[in-house]
Amino acid sequence: MTQALYRKWRPQSWDEIVGQQHIVQTLKNAVAGDRVAHAYLFAGPRGTGKTTAARLLAKAVNCLDPDLAKRPCNQCDHCKAVNESRFLDLIEIDAASQTGVDDVRDLRDKINFTPNQGRYKIYIIDEVHMFSNSAFNALLKTLEEPPPHAIFVLATTEIHKIPPTVLSRCQRHEFRRVPVDEIVAQLARIVKAEKLKAEPDALTLIARQATGSLRDAISLLDQLASTGQEITLGLTQTVLGTATSQTVLDLVGAVLDRDPAAGLDAVHASLDSGTDPRVLARQLVDYLRALMLIQMGNASQLDLASDTRARAEKHAAAFSPADVLRMVKIFNAAAAEQRGNWQPALPLELALAESIEIPSAASAPSAPATPAKKAPAETKFEKPVLALVKAQPPAAGGGEITLALVAKAWEQIRASIKSEQNRNLVALLNSSKVLDVKNGTLLLGFSSEILRSKTDTPEQMEIVRKAIAETLGAELAVKCVVSNAKQPIPPDVKADGMVAAALRKGGEIVDIQE
Repeated sequence: MTQALYRKWRPQSWDEIVGQQHIVQTLKNAVAGDRVAHAYLFAGPRGTGKTTAARLLAKAVNCLDPDLAKRPCNQCDHCKAVNESRFLDLIEIDAASQTGVDDVRDLRDKINFTPNQGRYKIYIIDEVHMFSNSAFNALLKTLEEPPPHAIFVLATTEIHKIPPTVLSRCQRHEFRRVPVDEIVAQLARIVKAEKLKAEPDALTLIARQATGSLRDAISLLDQLASTGQEITLGLTQTVLGTATSQTVLDLVGAVLDRDPAAGLDAVHASLDSGTDPRVLARQLVDYLRALMLIQMGNASQLDLASDTRARAEKHAAAFSPADVLRMVKIFNAAAAEQRGNWQPALPLELALAESIEIPSAASAPSAPATPAKKAPAETKFEKPVLALVKAQPPAAGGGEITLALVAKAWEQIRASIKSEQNRNLVALLNSSKVLDVKNGTLLLGFSSEILRSKTDTPEQMEIVRKAIAETLGAELAVKCVVSNAKQPIPPDVKADGMVAAALRKGGEIVDIQE
């Protein structure tokens, strides 16, 4: 029987571990200085090297090489025994199947026996968070005062489930998701050694699909290699059931053009070809996240193909940040709703319709002002939602710049800035809300501190002040603040009134009574 690639390529020395140098260096120094702790906790996502590091530690502390810095040597009898899974003093326990207190008591009774072959008995407890509370309590005393020949390594993917009393008795190491470029480099080494043929773009797609798990990436490569064909990008997309990038681009283009028919055609064509709807939804979220990062000035964090990056930059310029944030939330919710849905395409169809039909607060046209009819003033608050009686907009007198004037001219002000080719500033202003004008100062609200800080720079503020002066014919200072309001304060609502206060707290106007 052929050995699986992830087992065949399991690291046998410290230098072969990928993406966890911060942990490797600490463990190497501990072995070289003969300062190995009695209990370790390895935490992190699956497939990032927790069990591999634990086995290497077991091999290193029992290695017979006289030079501590060269352990494990992989040449001595003990190292070979560990590599061949026949070292009697390495005990691996699956906590998922041995969760009871009786299992821990049995372990505790046997731990006092001296090692059979090596200097230390190593206990690796995988998925330790599956232990019951009674089992953890039974383990505490042993963890605190183990015999001198015993070392514990606890591994978990859910560290938040580990009791603090256990955490405090272990030396804790956090394993990280392996970066895409390091996964691609390791896959390329395997492809070369195994004499396989694979396109670089295919390896990149495999690495992204693995979401930081090197073991998952190698397993996917093994699956593709078993087809006996060259591992091309097209083959990878077909076998893994992933949507082509063009489908995602077509969907985003349909939202931009407000063309639901084209969007639905793209969805159904993709699903008919065998694409998992959850995968398609996740890829849409990934692409929309890329647009968000571009708009926020963090495009360097993206790992996109050159042609995809060019399209992403165009889309990022075409959408407002508020639109992108809204779409990310909509399609992320669709991805979460897919499991168990009787109609797999429905969440995606609803998400597409919602993205196209509901304009963002920043881009929605303002309704024309109409005089209020006489009616008893009534403001109702239910949860974060409110209704109000519409009032007559305040009139500007004596050349004074009012909130109503700025709100009415805000689109023109943004347009004048756009003409100066300052796309980043325009994108940031599209996500802002005109909150108030008071004492010659315009108050702009942003949904997060990141957006506010990126806008509130001397250079950006000078451009905004200049645009206001050119549009309104008067100077106005600008102040940027963080506001959690879900929609801008209408010009006919007093900025210091109860309705404005409710909006700033996250309220939403749902009805205006004439």
